[in-house]
Amino acid sequence: MAMLTAYDPLAAPSASFRALDQLTGRTGATAHPLAGMPMDAYKVSDNFVAHFDLPGVDPGSIDVSVEGAQLTITAERSVPQLANAEWAIAERPYGRYSRQLVLGKSLDTDRLEARYHDGVLTVSIPVAEKARARKITVTRADAPAKPEHRTIEGKSTESTNRAVEA
Repeated sequence: MAMLTAYDPLAAPSASFRALDQLTGRTGATAHPLAGMPMDAYKVSDNFVAHFDLPGVDPGSIDVSVEGAQLTITAERSVPQLANAEWAIAERPYGRYSRQLVLGKSLDTDRLEARYHDGVLTVSIPVAEKARARKITVTRADAPAKPEHRTIEGKSTESTNRAVEA
């Protein structure tokens, strides 16, 4: 069963920005929009964990949302506003970007947790209880079931207690 399907809507544009820079003679001198959000993802114990590299991103610009089975992460890295600066090289990507993942139905998105530390956003989603591995007891079908002998107590309409053998 798949835990997620990755989709990066901004992965393709980086080649076109490089071509535009070459045509205008600005090779390596302009800041490019971010072409992706590098990610590592794995399952450990009963949790699915994904780490997203977001260096230099203002934590207040990070938005994590879940709609149905789709997880969307958006963030923004602003271009530094430096007075009287003449850029010689600007290779670091700036701008608003996003990443979308289609999550498997086996994940409990109601208990999703997200933390941002040292430029890395960590998203942890527990596996749903119903999807967790469990041990099933197997009974023998060829052996007859042993009859149970129980005593059932009850009250009569006259409020007298009596035992009935079942």
